[in-house]
Amino acid sequence: NGSTNGMVAYCFAEVAGFSKFGSYTGNGSADGPFVFCGFRPRFVLIKRTDSANDWIIYDSARDTNNVERSRLYPNASAAEDYLDTMDFVSNGFKLRTAAGTAYNTNGGTYIFAAFAENPTKYALAR
Repeated sequence: NGSTNGMVAYCFAEVAGFSKFGSYTGNGSADGPFVFCGFRPRFVLIKRTDSANDWIIYDSARDTNNVERSRLYPNASAAEDYLDTMDFVSNGFKLRTAAGTAYNTNGGTYIFAAFAENPTKYALAR
């Protein structure tokens, strides 16, 4: 980022039952880590922080049932692709593949932003 380049910062605050931000460590297994959010996600944004990888978006609009397969790349020319990657569950999300360094490499560090499907503090599980 050059000193004369324009910058944009998006700042979010965690709200119980609406949004969750954090990090997790990948385990490289098809039985990947579970990430607790306190709600069923509608939208999850993931980025690996310890190596160069794209930002990845998963949402429940493209895949209405598990496994969430469709992925969007907001910073890449390959707009969308498919791979059995994660489940959205009533209280978070679960990684479901060992393939790919962008979301579940053994020992990899990842940050995430998740937003609720039913954004209320006391949403019912389904």
